[in-house]
Formats: sequence, C-alpha cells, structure tokens
Amino acid sequence: MDDFLRQSAATARFTHGSPRAFSFGDGGRLLWFLRSTGPTDALDGLWVLDTATGVETLLADPRALCPEPGALPVLERRLRERTRLVAAGIGTYALCGDGRRAVFPLYGRLYEVTCEGGGAPAELPTAGPAFDPRPDADGSRTAYVADDALYTVPGGRVSPDDGARWGVAEFAAAEELGRTRGHWWSPDGRALLAARVDESALQRRHFTDPAHPELPGEDFAYPEAGGPNADVQLWVLPAAGGEGVRLEWDADTYPYVSDADWESGDEILLTVQDRLQQTVLLLSADPATGRTRELSRTTHPQWVDPLPGTPARLPDGALLTSADIAGQAARGLAVDGKPLTGEEVQIRSVAGIHQGRLLVEAALRDPSEQQVLLLDPSTGEHTPLADGPGVHAVTASAAGALLLTSADADGFRRILRTADGRELTPRDLSAPLPHRVTPVLERVTELALPTALVLPRGHVPGRRLPVLMDSYGGPGAQDVSAEPRRWQHRQWWADQGFAVVTVDNRGTAGVSPAHTHAMYRGFSEVTLDDQVAALRALGARHGDLDLGRVGVRGWSYGGYLSAMAVLRRPDVFHAAAAGAAPTDFRHYDTAYTERYLGLPQEYPEVYERDSLIPDAPRLTRPLLLVTGLADDNVHPSHTLRLSQALTDAGRPHELLALPGVTHMTPGGAREKIMALELEFFRRTLAL
Repeated sequence: MDDFLRQSAATARFTHGSPRAFSFGDGGRLLWFLRSTGPTDALDGLWVLDTATGVETLLADPRALCPEPGALPVLERRLRERTRLVAAGIGTYALCGDGRRAVFPLYGRLYEVTCEGGGAPAELPTAGPAFDPRPDADGSRTAYVADDALYTVPGGRVSPDDGARWGVAEFAAAEELGRTRGHWWSPDGRALLAARVDESALQRRHFTDPAHPELPGEDFAYPEAGGPNADVQLWVLPAAGGEGVRLEWDADTYPYVSDADWESGDEILLTVQDRLQQTVLLLSADPATGRTRELSRTTHPQWVDPLPGTPARLPDGALLTSADIAGQAARGLAVDGKPLTGEEVQIRSVAGIHQGRLLVEAALRDPSEQQVLLLDPSTGEHTPLADGPGVHAVTASAAGALLLTSADADGFRRILRTADGRELTPRDLSAPLPHRVTPVLERVTELALPTALVLPRGHVPGRRLPVLMDSYGGPGAQDVSAEPRRWQHRQWWADQGFAVVTVDNRGTAGVSPAHTHAMYRGFSEVTLDDQVAALRALGARHGDLDLGRVGVRGWSYGGYLSAMAVLRRPDVFHAAAAGAAPTDFRHYDTAYTERYLGLPQEYPEVYERDSLIPDAPRLTRPLLLVTGLADDNVHPSHTLRLSQALTDAGRPHELLALPGVTHMTPGGAREKIMALELEFFRRTLAL
C-alpha cells in the first residue's frame, strides 16, 4: 500500500481522534462525548466538556479499565455492525435524567461514572456480559441486557424466562428502520418499556471462518424477503418484578416498531408501520392497560420514506408528520395535516425544538448542500442558523445549548453555542484530511441528475483519462455532497490516473421525493439507465474523459451496480470490481427489499429482473468479485452464488473472499482491497 492508503488504514479513514456521540447534560452546562487520544488511537474514552470553564476531562479511559480487553459480547459486536461503528473502546454510553452521571459497557463489563471526575468509574455487578445499559432518571438503577434477558442493578431479572429475546432491537429495526434499542425507563423509574422479540420462525444464517476450521461456527436469525419477520411485542414491566402489561395494536397489519418511548408517566408514544411501509402510525399507549389510540397516520402509495424526527407530537399537542409538497417536488413537513413548508425547502430531518421553534436540517439550494434552520411551527417561516456552502448539521441540542457541525472543502468545524450566547469548540484530535478536494458538481440530463467529477491533481487539459465510475446508487443514500471526507479516497483514485465520476441516479436520497420514489418496483433498470446517461452527458461536456476505457467499482449496492454494469452494458463499461454485492434480492432482508420491490410472492418478475444470477452467461468483460466471509449484512453467499453461476457458464472472473472481514471492512481491509482493485484496473484497462 502507498502512504495515503496506509494513513487511511491507520486512522480509520481519518476518524480516530474525532469526537462523536455528543450529549448535553446538567441543563446544557455539560457536553459529554466519546473520543480517542489521537489520529492513530482506536480506543474511544468518555469525556465531558464543562461549558462554563471550557475544560475537557477524561472520565473513563478504556486502557485503564480493561488492560486486557478480551472479546466484545455478540450483541454489541452486531450492533456496531448495524451502526457502522469502527472505533474500539467505549462504543456507547447513556446519561441519567440530570445528565451528571453516565453508564457504559466495556467488553461486557458495566461501569458508571459521575461528571466530577474525582474518582475512577465504578464497576457494577452483572448477571452476564452487559449490553445497552440505561440508567433511570435519578441514576439509582441501571437496566441492561445479558443473555437476551433484561436486568436491573441493583435488582435482578425483570423479563420473563419464556424463550424470547428481551430488551433488544431485532435485525430489521436496527439495520433498516433506525431503531437500535429495545428498552426504555419510565420517568418515575418504576417500570420499563421493553421489546419482546421472538425469532423462532426465522431462518438461520450461518458463518464459519475457513481460515480457522478448528473454531465453531456462528449463526443468527435473518428475515429474508418474502419470509417471516420477528414477532415484536412491547411490554411494560415493573422494575421491581411482577406481572407485565402488553401494549395492544394491530401488529398483524403493522408489524414494524420503528420508534418508542415514554411521553410521561401515564403515556407512551410508539411509531408502527405496515410491512410494505406504505402507512406509518403514531400511537399513544396507556401503560396501565396497554390500550393504544391513533394520533396520526402518514401514507404513501409507494412507501413512506423515513424522515428522522417524525412523526412526533409538538409541545402544544399538534402532530408533526412528513409530507410531499407540490406533488413530489419537495420533502416537507405538515402540522395536523396542513403543509408547513413549500417546495423551496427540502427537509432532511427534524432535530428537535430550539428557542420555541423546530430545529431542522434542510437543503435550500443544491441537493449537495445542507443548511440548519429554525422553523416556526405556526407559519413555516424559516431562519438559517448555519448556512453557506457545505453541509451543516445538528449534532446535539438541549436546554438552549446547541452543537453544530459544518463541513466544506476546508474540512470540519464544530461550534458549541451555549444558552447564554458563548461559543466553544470541542477539540478534534483526528488527522487533517490529506487533500483539499473540489469536485466538479453538475446536474446532467433532462432529469437533472447530480454528478461529481474528480480529476487528478495537476491534470493538464487535453490529456485523455480513463474513467472510473464510483457510485453507491442505491436508495437511502446520497453520494454527491459537499461533505469533504467522502472525496478523499476518490481523489486518491483520480491521482492514480483516472477521471472519477460519481452519479446519484434516481432512487437515491436528498434530491426530491419524485427522484427517490422512481426506484419503486425495480432497482436495476433505473439505476443502470441513469448511470449510463449521466456518464455520456459528462463525456460530452468534458472532452478529457475517455469513454472507451470505463471501469466501475462499488460496495454493497454499489457492488450490485458494478457487477450489473459489465453484465448488462458491456458496450459502456469495460471492467468492474464489485464488493459485497446483493446479487439476488430474494435473499436480502425484508424491511429494505420489500419497501422498494414488494413481496417476492406478489412480484416475482420484479425480483427476477433485478437478480444478477441469470446474467452470468452474458459476461464478456473483466469482473473482480469481493466479499467478506464474516459479512452478516450482505451474506457472502450472494457473491458466491454469482461466482458459481459464472463458473457454470464458463465465464472467467476473479474472486477475492476475505476470512473474518465484515460488511464494514474494518482494520485496514478497505484499503487493502483498494490496492488490489487498482492493480486489477491497471491490468484490465491498460493504464
């Protein structure tokens, strides 16, 4: 590997040492966060910033607490995969009600620490490897999960011993629905709302490490498209033990629980969805009886695209929901069913309430940028809090205090604004980004597809360059953005002699509801047609792009796009490196796949059309397939099935199967793969 790839691997893609997981405590006086000690330190510790003094204090050092850390509990290891967390050490923490005390797990052990930092964190006794600890409001008790059961300390087991998993989020919720937790304290600390997850009807996915055949295999329940989902119930369990109360709603019609929490001591709010996610309900539940009533209903004939922060009930009792504005021209908000925003604002998330107004992230101009706005919930009038070129985001807010992040070609800046108007900056100890990248951002074709072009540094106009297409292309993600970190590796590719092209085809996020929903009932045709059209449009505008030498690379859905490109359009794409490609969506998970494609029993032709397996005999171009053999998201069987079909059809290809590598490709695996991809493209595109 060269110097850039080595630095990228050593710094976890320039993230080690950068603070994360911010939370305000003590009425906004304290800012808690996780951070390692520098750019090559992978172990995050727990810190607190006193906004009154500006002093940062390390409250929990993972090296001091666990000099010999051992292995992560299985639940935590899998949650880190779901949340794409590459840092080691302390992964998560939770604050008690006043925000002066925190609890956290560390390699299965449970600790608590106070904000004063006068003493070392205290270890709490547990019934087994602790997962997802949560303190009650006054910090006197902590709930946690061990061996799929819910416990409190002090106390004991709270959940019944009935063979189900208690207090955790099932795979579909954690991977696809944005809910990663499964238990919540009542405000008075007398009860816990807990998820009961029965996965007995699901098939099992199995993993073995072929590099270590002496070790036992591992398996877990996986909800495959068209098959059963986990049976998820919500129960109110007395913290002191005793009979629980089940929350009752039409779970047969609305099986997905995408959010839940206590609103007050006598009310719980939960968000449920139907299987195809065309209807989203906000329900109020009585914890004493379990009865629920509908507060709001959001529907869409294709699917209700998730909008973080909605649905919700505002402080005055009004109901906030997402809404498509001007047909499907803009993603907006509605209050009690009445549109609040117009087509000039593309809402991307609702971060909460600040100074009596809605705190939102939105795009006002180009979809590659993002602003932070204060939005009047009565009039819809908006006031920018963070504007200008780049991507601005809300990191944390509470009690009038606000932490904002701004990112542009010059890097990242975090500004903490206290309730009394002062500004502070939490220290960032990460390595500076090696390149100042300014991609050429353009909208092309009659569809105004967002595209980006990155050229080699020092490129001399008139020199023809082979093209490397580097796109994700799938729903729920946006590639073409003014956020700088995503262009560092593309600049490296460009410096190897490529014109790097990235396209947000229809179906990707951030442009408009019409753009996003164009992928309904079909991935392949829309994705590939738009990538080809955008490439040709850019070739017509930029004469240095050599469209006779086009490579394509990608991971996950981007890997699907890459393999599909050479299988179906060898006239356009001349070589492909496809990593972790879901080659047949009949074998991908329910919540993601069915949202876009429907049930395979009802739309078999859609799944057949989007499968790459039947295309195997058509391969005429060089294809490198890459898979991690420990990937629990896109199981390695996807890649191996395509490789087998290619072999059966007598089509030469290359296969790189990596023992122990997961979907995140941590620990430098991503950079090692890039080095091998570069050798592949140099050879196949005659660089």
